[in-house]
Amino acid sequence: MTPKFRFLLGLLLCFSFLTAGAAPQLIRLATTTSTENSGLLETLLPAFQARTGYRVHVIAVGTGKALRMARDGDVDVVLVHAPKAEKAFVAEGHGEKRYPVMHNDFVLVGPPTDPAGVRSATSAADAFRRIAAAQALFVSRGDDSGTHKKELSLWQAAAVEPVEPWYREAGQGMGKVLQMADEMGAYTLTDRGTWLAMKDHLRLSLLYQGDAGLFNPYHIIPVNRARHPQVNHAGAMALVKWLTGSEGQRRIAAFRKEGQQLFVPDVLPETQR
Repeated sequence: MTPKFRFLLGLLLCFSFLTAGAAPQLIRLATTTSTENSGLLETLLPAFQARTGYRVHVIAVGTGKALRMARDGDVDVVLVHAPKAEKAFVAEGHGEKRYPVMHNDFVLVGPPTDPAGVRSATSAADAFRRIAAAQALFVSRGDDSGTHKKELSLWQAAAVEPVEPWYREAGQGMGKVLQMADEMGAYTLTDRGTWLAMKDHLRLSLLYQGDAGLFNPYHIIPVNRARHPQVNHAGAMALVKWLTGSEGQRRIAAFRKEGQQLFVPDVLPETQR
Protein backbone atom coordinates (compact mmCIF):
# COMPACT_ATOMS: atom_id res chain seq x y z
CA MET A 1 0.00 0.00 0.00
CA THR A 2 1.54 3.28 -1.12
CA PRO A 3 1.69 6.33 1.15
CA LYS A 4 -0.72 8.16 -1.20
CA PHE A 5 -3.22 5.28 -1.06
CA ARG A 6 -2.98 5.13 2.74
CA PHE A 7 -3.59 8.87 2.91
CA LEU A 8 -6.67 8.67 0.66
CA LEU A 9 -8.00 5.68 2.61
CA GLY A 10 -7.58 7.58 5.86
CA LEU A 11 -9.49 10.55 4.45
CA LEU A 12 -12.30 8.25 3.31
CA LEU A 13 -12.58 6.57 6.71
CA CYS A 14 -12.54 9.92 8.47
CA PHE A 15 -15.28 11.27 6.17
CA SER A 16 -17.39 8.14 6.70
CA PHE A 17 -17.04 8.45 10.47
CA LEU A 18 -18.00 12.13 10.49
CA THR A 19 -21.00 11.72 8.19
CA ALA A 20 -22.22 8.69 10.15
CA GLY A 21 -22.00 10.66 13.37
CA ALA A 22 -23.82 13.61 11.83
CA ALA A 23 -26.66 11.54 10.37
CA PRO A 24 -29.92 11.87 12.31
CA GLN A 25 -30.80 8.80 14.35
CA LEU A 26 -34.01 7.05 13.48
CA ILE A 27 -36.87 6.50 15.94
CA ARG A 28 -39.46 3.92 14.91
CA LEU A 29 -42.85 5.02 16.24
CA ALA A 30 -45.87 2.73 15.99
CA THR A 31 -49.04 4.69 16.58
CA THR A 32 -52.75 4.74 15.91
CA THR A 33 -54.24 5.89 12.63
CA SER A 34 -56.05 8.70 14.49
CA THR A 35 -52.82 10.56 15.27
CA GLU A 36 -51.96 10.49 11.56
CA ASN A 37 -55.42 10.94 10.01
CA SER A 38 -56.05 13.98 12.20
CA GLY A 39 -52.85 15.66 11.00
CA LEU A 40 -51.46 15.89 14.54
CA LEU A 41 -48.14 14.14 13.92
CA GLU A 42 -47.57 16.10 10.74
CA THR A 43 -47.69 19.20 12.93
CA LEU A 44 -45.74 17.92 15.94
CA LEU A 45 -42.88 15.86 14.55
CA PRO A 46 -41.07 18.49 12.44
CA ALA A 47 -40.65 20.60 15.58
CA PHE A 48 -39.34 17.63 17.56
CA GLN A 49 -36.94 16.64 14.78
CA ALA A 50 -35.64 20.20 14.43
CA ARG A 51 -35.12 20.42 18.18
CA THR A 52 -33.37 17.07 18.70
CA GLY A 53 -31.89 15.95 15.36
CA TYR A 54 -33.75 12.66 15.53
CA ARG A 55 -35.81 11.48 12.56
CA VAL A 56 -39.10 9.72 13.30
CA HIS A 57 -40.43 6.94 11.09
CA VAL A 58 -44.17 6.70 11.74
CA ILE A 59 -46.02 3.40 11.35
CA ALA A 60 -49.74 4.21 11.65
CA VAL A 61 -51.76 1.08 12.45
CA GLY A 62 -54.38 -0.01 14.97
CA THR A 63 -53.35 -0.14 18.61
CA GLY A 64 -53.40 -3.95 18.64
CA LYS A 65 -50.95 -4.19 15.74
CA ALA A 66 -48.78 -1.39 17.17
CA LEU A 67 -48.42 -3.31 20.44
CA ARG A 68 -47.66 -6.56 18.58
CA MET A 69 -44.88 -4.82 16.66
CA ALA A 70 -43.50 -3.52 19.95
CA ARG A 71 -43.64 -7.00 21.51
CA ASP A 72 -41.48 -8.23 18.63
CA GLY A 73 -38.99 -5.39 19.05
CA ASP A 74 -39.79 -4.03 15.58
CA VAL A 75 -40.34 -0.48 16.87
CA ASP A 76 -38.78 1.68 19.57
CA VAL A 77 -41.86 3.33 21.06
CA VAL A 78 -45.65 3.26 20.77
CA LEU A 79 -48.29 6.00 21.08
CA VAL A 80 -51.65 4.29 21.54
CA HIS A 81 -55.11 4.59 23.11
CA ALA A 82 -56.32 1.34 24.65
CA PRO A 83 -55.65 1.50 28.43
CA LYS A 84 -56.45 -2.14 29.24
CA ALA A 85 -54.18 -3.46 26.48
CA GLU A 86 -51.47 -0.94 27.38
CA LYS A 87 -51.44 -2.01 31.04
CA ALA A 88 -51.14 -5.67 30.03
CA PHE A 89 -48.32 -4.78 27.62
CA VAL A 90 -46.33 -3.14 30.44
CA ALA A 91 -47.23 -5.78 33.05
CA GLU A 92 -45.91 -8.50 30.72
CA GLY A 93 -42.57 -6.69 30.46
CA HIS A 94 -42.82 -5.54 26.84
CA GLY A 95 -42.97 -1.84 27.67
CA GLU A 96 -41.16 0.15 30.35
CA LYS A 97 -43.81 2.62 31.49
CA ARG A 98 -47.01 4.33 30.32
CA TYR A 99 -46.67 8.12 30.05
CA PRO A 100 -49.89 10.14 29.65
CA VAL A 101 -49.81 12.48 26.65
CA MET A 102 -53.30 13.71 25.76
CA HIS A 103 -56.94 12.77 25.39
CA ASN A 104 -60.04 13.42 23.37
CA ASP A 105 -63.20 11.33 23.15
CA PHE A 106 -65.11 9.01 20.90
CA VAL A 107 -68.27 10.10 19.12
CA LEU A 108 -70.96 8.21 17.22
CA VAL A 109 -71.62 9.47 13.70
CA GLY A 110 -74.07 8.37 11.05
CA PRO A 111 -76.52 9.44 8.36
CA PRO A 112 -78.25 12.80 9.00
CA THR A 113 -81.66 11.08 8.78
CA ASP A 114 -80.66 8.95 11.81
CA PRO A 115 -82.93 5.95 11.12
CA ALA A 116 -82.04 4.33 14.46
CA GLY A 117 -82.91 7.41 16.53
CA VAL A 118 -79.42 7.69 18.03
CA ARG A 119 -79.88 11.41 18.72
CA SER A 120 -82.46 10.50 21.37
CA ALA A 121 -80.23 7.95 23.15
CA THR A 122 -79.78 8.31 26.88
CA SER A 123 -76.33 6.69 26.94
CA ALA A 124 -73.72 5.27 24.59
CA ALA A 125 -74.98 1.74 25.32
CA ASP A 126 -78.54 2.89 24.52
CA ALA A 127 -77.31 4.34 21.22
CA PHE A 128 -75.79 1.00 20.27
CA ARG A 129 -78.96 -0.86 21.30
CA ARG A 130 -80.99 1.42 19.03
CA ILE A 131 -78.71 0.69 16.06
CA ALA A 132 -79.06 -3.05 16.63
CA ALA A 133 -82.85 -2.86 17.10
CA ALA A 134 -83.20 -0.95 13.81
CA GLN A 135 -80.64 -3.23 12.12
CA ALA A 136 -79.15 -0.05 10.73
CA LEU A 137 -75.87 -0.37 8.88
CA PHE A 138 -72.82 -0.05 11.13
CA VAL A 139 -69.21 -0.08 9.89
CA SER A 140 -66.71 -1.41 12.43
CA ARG A 141 -62.95 -0.87 12.32
CA GLY A 142 -62.59 -4.62 12.85
CA ASP A 143 -58.83 -4.25 13.23
CA ASP A 144 -58.10 -4.68 16.97
CA SER A 145 -57.43 -0.95 17.23
CA GLY A 146 -58.18 1.13 20.29
CA THR A 147 -61.36 2.35 18.59
CA HIS A 148 -62.37 -1.22 17.78
CA LYS A 149 -61.76 -2.31 21.38
CA LYS A 150 -63.92 0.58 22.63
CA GLU A 151 -66.67 -0.29 20.16
CA LEU A 152 -66.73 -3.93 21.28
CA SER A 153 -66.98 -2.85 24.92
CA LEU A 154 -69.98 -0.68 24.02
CA TRP A 155 -71.77 -3.58 22.28
CA GLN A 156 -71.11 -5.62 25.41
CA ALA A 157 -72.52 -2.87 27.61
CA ALA A 158 -75.57 -2.79 25.35
CA ALA A 159 -75.95 -6.59 25.70
CA VAL A 160 -75.87 -6.90 21.91
CA GLU A 161 -74.01 -9.37 19.68
CA PRO A 162 -73.64 -7.46 16.38
CA VAL A 163 -74.15 -9.62 13.27
CA GLU A 164 -74.22 -9.36 9.52
CA PRO A 165 -75.74 -8.19 7.26
CA TRP A 166 -76.22 -4.88 9.10
CA TYR A 167 -72.85 -5.10 10.89
CA ARG A 168 -69.80 -4.78 8.60
CA GLU A 169 -66.16 -5.21 9.65
CA ALA A 170 -63.79 -3.17 7.50
CA GLY A 171 -60.34 -4.08 8.82
CA GLN A 172 -59.26 -0.51 7.98
CA GLY A 173 -58.02 2.63 9.69
CA MET A 174 -60.31 5.38 10.94
CA GLY A 175 -60.13 7.60 7.88
CA LYS A 176 -61.06 4.75 5.52
CA VAL A 177 -63.89 3.62 7.81
CA LEU A 178 -65.39 7.12 7.89
CA GLN A 179 -65.29 7.22 4.11
CA MET A 180 -66.96 3.80 3.90
CA ALA A 181 -69.67 4.77 6.38
CA ASP A 182 -70.27 7.94 4.39
CA GLU A 183 -70.65 6.03 1.12
CA MET A 184 -72.94 3.41 2.71
CA GLY A 185 -75.04 5.79 4.81
CA ALA A 186 -73.94 3.85 7.90
CA TYR A 187 -73.15 4.53 11.54
CA THR A 188 -69.66 4.23 12.99
CA LEU A 189 -67.66 5.05 16.11
CA THR A 190 -64.76 7.46 15.64
CA ASP A 191 -62.32 9.43 17.72
CA ARG A 192 -63.20 13.11 17.74
CA GLY A 193 -59.83 14.18 16.31
CA THR A 194 -60.21 12.24 13.07
CA TRP A 195 -63.87 13.28 12.84
CA LEU A 196 -63.03 16.98 13.10
CA ALA A 197 -60.25 16.63 10.56
CA MET A 198 -62.51 14.91 8.01
CA LYS A 199 -66.09 16.02 8.68
CA ASP A 200 -66.16 18.74 6.02
CA HIS A 201 -65.60 16.09 3.37
CA LEU A 202 -68.35 13.80 4.64
CA ARG A 203 -72.16 13.81 4.62
CA LEU A 204 -72.28 12.09 8.01
CA SER A 205 -73.53 13.88 11.11
CA LEU A 206 -72.32 13.72 14.70
CA LEU A 207 -75.27 12.03 16.45
CA TYR A 208 -74.10 11.11 19.95
CA GLN A 209 -71.35 12.38 22.26
CA GLY A 210 -70.57 13.20 25.87
CA ASP A 211 -70.92 9.83 27.61
CA ALA A 212 -68.20 9.32 30.26
CA GLY A 213 -67.53 5.90 28.74
CA LEU A 214 -66.38 7.56 25.51
CA PHE A 215 -63.27 9.09 27.13
CA ASN A 216 -60.21 8.40 24.95
CA PRO A 217 -56.75 8.79 26.58
CA TYR A 218 -53.44 8.39 24.72
CA HIS A 219 -50.20 7.11 26.29
CA ILE A 220 -46.67 6.80 24.96
CA ILE A 221 -44.68 3.68 25.97
CA PRO A 222 -40.98 3.00 25.29
CA VAL A 223 -40.24 -0.62 24.35
CA ASN A 224 -38.38 -2.47 27.11
CA ARG A 225 -34.67 -2.33 26.23
CA ALA A 226 -33.93 -5.22 28.62
CA ARG A 227 -36.03 -7.46 26.38
CA HIS A 228 -34.98 -5.87 23.08
CA PRO A 229 -31.46 -4.40 23.40
CA GLN A 230 -31.49 -3.29 19.75
CA VAL A 231 -34.16 -0.64 20.24
CA ASN A 232 -33.27 3.05 20.12
CA HIS A 233 -34.07 3.66 23.76
CA ALA A 234 -32.39 7.06 23.89
CA GLY A 235 -34.47 8.22 20.93
CA ALA A 236 -37.66 6.80 22.42
CA MET A 237 -37.06 8.63 25.69
CA ALA A 238 -36.24 11.85 23.84
CA LEU A 239 -39.64 11.64 22.13
CA VAL A 240 -41.36 10.83 25.45
CA LYS A 241 -39.68 13.79 27.13
CA TRP A 242 -40.59 16.18 24.32
CA LEU A 243 -44.24 15.10 23.95
CA THR A 244 -44.83 15.24 27.70
CA GLY A 245 -42.77 18.41 28.15
CA SER A 246 -43.95 21.99 27.87
CA GLU A 247 -43.22 22.46 24.15
CA GLY A 248 -44.91 19.26 23.01
CA GLN A 249 -47.89 19.79 25.31
CA ARG A 250 -48.39 23.38 24.15
CA ARG A 251 -48.25 22.31 20.52
CA ILE A 252 -50.85 19.61 21.19
CA ALA A 253 -53.10 22.20 22.83
CA ALA A 254 -52.62 24.60 19.93
CA PHE A 255 -53.47 22.02 17.25
CA ARG A 256 -56.86 22.96 15.82
CA LYS A 257 -59.09 22.44 12.82
CA GLU A 258 -61.44 25.32 12.00
CA GLY A 259 -60.84 26.75 15.45
CA GLN A 260 -61.70 23.51 17.27
CA GLN A 261 -59.18 21.81 19.56
CA LEU A 262 -58.72 18.16 18.58
CA PHE A 263 -56.68 16.88 21.54
CA VAL A 264 -56.35 18.00 25.16
CA PRO A 265 -52.83 17.72 26.68
CA ASP A 266 -52.70 15.65 29.87
CA VAL A 267 -49.46 16.97 31.38
CA LEU A 268 -49.63 20.71 30.71
CA PRO A 269 -51.39 22.53 33.58
CA GLU A 270 -54.95 23.51 32.69
CA THR A 271 -54.16 27.20 33.15
CA GLN A 272 -51.55 26.98 30.36
CA ARG A 273 -53.65 25.11 27.79
